Amino acid sequence: MNLQRAYILLAIFYTVLLAVGVIALLMGGGTTFSLVQLAIGAVTVAGLWGYFLGRQVMSWRTWRPFACLLALGIAVNVWLLFTASPSSAELTWLLANIIFTALPTLLLFRYGNRDQDVWATPGEIEGGRTLSELLERQGELKVEKRDAARPATVNVRREGEHYRASVIRGQGDEEERFEESFQRPSTLAFFIERFTCVEVGDFEEKYRGEKEVA
Repeated sequence: MNLQRAYILLAIFYTVLLAVGVIALLMGGGTTFSLVQLAIGAVTVAGLWGYFLGRQVMSWRTWRPFACLLALGIAVNVWLLFTASPSSAELTWLLANIIFTALPTLLLFRYGNRDQDVWATPGEIEGGRTLSELLERQGELKVEKRDAARPATVNVRREGEHYRASVIRGQGDEEERFEESFQRPSTLAFFIERFTCVEVGDFEEKYRGEKEVA
């Protein structure tokens, strides 16, 4: 069994758990708090399917705060486990909730990482591919753009498995410098075009015709 198939089976497992909860609620076995739990479960399952299939579900900004909410729920359950003297049935419920929530919490936190292709637009993926190809030939790229409302100089290089962008933005007293590191070139392309006046096309225009650095 490969990893992708194992992920799909895991998503199916959590989907079945959600379906069981819905059936129990429809049969009159739930409370108002059960509705809240089912709603959280539905969002969790949607996020797991998106993560496992490599699809965008809602926004990447959603998932890390949501994972923190799940982690808070785990912490509350652990606190109740040691302080509330639960009955056998309550103990079983608390342990099950902790065990079945821990893995989705970790996976959804990873899903909320912007630095992956799943959250990139087709244009960003293509731009990242262009930057990666240029870096393989040149080793380091630099574009300076001074004829814009907010001039900028962007220096891009590859350090091992990461891409690093160094930016000088503005001029005079308003000049600011910052650096960011990314795993995916698509995120590098997003960062450059989102936070500077420089575009991927500027790098392509400057370097496409130059010879590879020895």
